[in-house]
Amino acid sequence: MGIMTNKTELAERGRRRIEWIRSRMPLLAHARQQFAESTPFSGHRIGMSLHLEPKTAVLLETLAAGGAEIVATGNHGSTQDDVVAYLRGEGMTVFGSRDDSLDAHHANVSAVLDAGPDILLDNGADLAAGVVARGSAASVIGGTEETTSGGLRLRGELGGRVTFPMIVINDSLLKAIGENRHAVGQSVVESFMRITNLMVPGRRFVVAGYGWCGRGVAQYLRALGGKVAVVEVDELKAFEAALDGYRVDRLEGLADWGEVFITATGQPDVITAQHFGLLRDGAVLANCGHFPWEIDVAGLRAAASNVHALDDAIDRIEFADGRHVILLADGRMMNLAGREPKGNSLESMDLGFLLQSLSLERVATGASELPHGAQPVPDDINRLIATRMLAAMGANR
Repeated sequence: MGIMTNKTELAERGRRRIEWIRSRMPLLAHARQQFAESTPFSGHRIGMSLHLEPKTAVLLETLAAGGAEIVATGNHGSTQDDVVAYLRGEGMTVFGSRDDSLDAHHANVSAVLDAGPDILLDNGADLAAGVVARGSAASVIGGTEETTSGGLRLRGELGGRVTFPMIVINDSLLKAIGENRHAVGQSVVESFMRITNLMVPGRRFVVAGYGWCGRGVAQYLRALGGKVAVVEVDELKAFEAALDGYRVDRLEGLADWGEVFITATGQPDVITAQHFGLLRDGAVLANCGHFPWEIDVAGLRAAASNVHALDDAIDRIEFADGRHVILLADGRMMNLAGREPKGNSLESMDLGFLLQSLSLERVATGASELPHGAQPVPDDINRLIATRMLAAMGANR
């Protein structure tokens, strides 16, 4: 009885949180109404692997209103249990919990694929990779990919083997501006402040990566008084960062200068063993990229003489020479895997998830007209959503 009560209470907590989120996402509300009338997903099963938090729940409600059967799991370390409880109570098949190990997460992804979805809503290309590995691509008509990291996998590791269309949401300039630059920038800085309770003004920050997310993180840190340097391997992006007024250098040149290091590249092995001995005493390491591979956490722990968990999102890593560094959220995406995760702003995710919804609608109704493999969001969808977002903001043009 106690367990049932706890599950009921958990689902009720999720319902209350989602109700607030839903009330502030007018773009998805409009799409939900339209989908209920047109039912573009009728007869389709959508398999999802995406952060399971309140804003994602509103996205799933929108797809379900259009007739979709939902089979879903979250991403490692960012699942919110009250949201899962609520969605299960609404009849959706949802796998995963906050405390899942990486192996358990991989099993959850497999369980989604076992259900035989014909449309994928992917994040990091885990589902697409699973479909390719199983040789079951013929049963999938297409899907969407949320992230830069997933887009890189689709075009690299999985290039030429994805025999169905995958619309990469992160290729949209609309998402890059609205969600990646402004929303990720805001949420990462807010998460750093909330998790550590450290001040930003006057502190020295090193942002690794000057893509849209890195631009946003650097911009919001500087707006709050932080001293910001940028590490960027692409010459054109490094040039842009320099003209934007940031100090630009290699990581080795900034290791002793920086007090906080935030990775935002989407690539593996950004901060590795070659850098650990160069970091100043007390340096803080954090990641906001999708995969927990930008900081070599295993190598960091192996190089340590002692590791102390100071709380659920802060580890003190001590070295034999007397120095220590602080690791946030175990190297996972700090704004969704850290303490009391909030993620990106409601308005930005309303925009981003409308991109998801309309792109999935395009797949469901016209996959045969789309090329195979990774591709950008169709231009007409970008422009329609930009117009709706401007109207929602009360902007005239």
